[in-house]
Amino acid sequence: MRRTEWIRKIRIRWMVLIVGLVSVWCVQASPLAGEWYSRSVYPYISAVLSRFSSLFPFSVGDCFIYGSIIGLIAFFVYALLKRRSWKITVGRIIEYLLWVYVWFYLAWGLNYFREDFYNRNRIQYKPYVAEDFKSFLSAYTDSLNASYIPFEIIDTAKVATEVKKGYRQIASRFGLNMPAGYLYPKTMLITPLMSGVGVMGYIGPFFNEFNLNGELLPVQSPSVYAHEMAHVLGVSSEAEANLYSYLVCTASSAPEIRFSGYFSLFPYVLGNAYQLLTEEEFNQWVETVSPEVKSLYKQKAAYWQSRYSPLIGDIQDAVYNWFLKGNNIPSGRGNYSEVVALLMAYLSDTAGQVSIAGKGNE
Repeated sequence: MRRTEWIRKIRIRWMVLIVGLVSVWCVQASPLAGEWYSRSVYPYISAVLSRFSSLFPFSVGDCFIYGSIIGLIAFFVYALLKRRSWKITVGRIIEYLLWVYVWFYLAWGLNYFREDFYNRNRIQYKPYVAEDFKSFLSAYTDSLNASYIPFEIIDTAKVATEVKKGYRQIASRFGLNMPAGYLYPKTMLITPLMSGVGVMGYIGPFFNEFNLNGELLPVQSPSVYAHEMAHVLGVSSEAEANLYSYLVCTASSAPEIRFSGYFSLFPYVLGNAYQLLTEEEFNQWVETVSPEVKSLYKQKAAYWQSRYSPLIGDIQDAVYNWFLKGNNIPSGRGNYSEVVALLMAYLSDTAGQVSIAGKGNE
């Protein structure tokens, strides 16, 4: 009787796992299903998981990931020492990984498969036109220079208040969740390792947390905070998260947060300008960037370069690039720099021009 009951429970567990896998694959196959998940299902899942994780001051997701890795290795070694059947051992490891796979996608990962930015927000893609890009470049540089303010510390409570307020203002426009009052960032469990691979922050998808690097510079803190919160609110695209971080920060009434928003876009604008302009045009544009901004950018680059480990950094880049491409982000890590195209398309919209123009120049 006991054996029969045990077999029945195993079959139920497998049935649930199969249903979970099929559900995930069905949503992945359709952008409309992905959008339905993001707007109708994810808000409830996120509310439960993030509320639970907010009860702990440390990253629950990091503990789960590192604990799973250690646990799987320990289980495998134990099975070898006890000479357990390798088929059963491998089978249980595979089953566990499949449960983690289902949990990842149902808890957050299916946001990768929602409609793209342009279709979801009814914004038309703007093809590259040299004069339009130069006009954008000039306006952006003026705002960047005008917003510059030196500061060595940042009020994290103010950042939290301003970022949440900003997202509440744009959430309905972009199909995002409303930020809950209890959301707050966690510090990565192993900050030196993350600094070594150049990671400033990341979402903990299993418990809907967002984790920040404990070594962030004050000028980066607001924009990285806003970027990672965008992921918690249902954004999977790195370019979109960069865009919303920019919009929220540059609309802030706090000058240091506003500058952080403009400064966060500078590396991507720099990269786009280098690719799209002639060498002479690029050098002429660089000359229009204020010495203070260029100096701060060099300081930031040197700061992180001193912490970066090329070996593990290259491995992490390759793995993350593969991960993004496998999750509906064809450009992989290049997706980060696509924020400029999204911003230009948004600015070409009348509502976008009204909502952003002027705020950054106050």
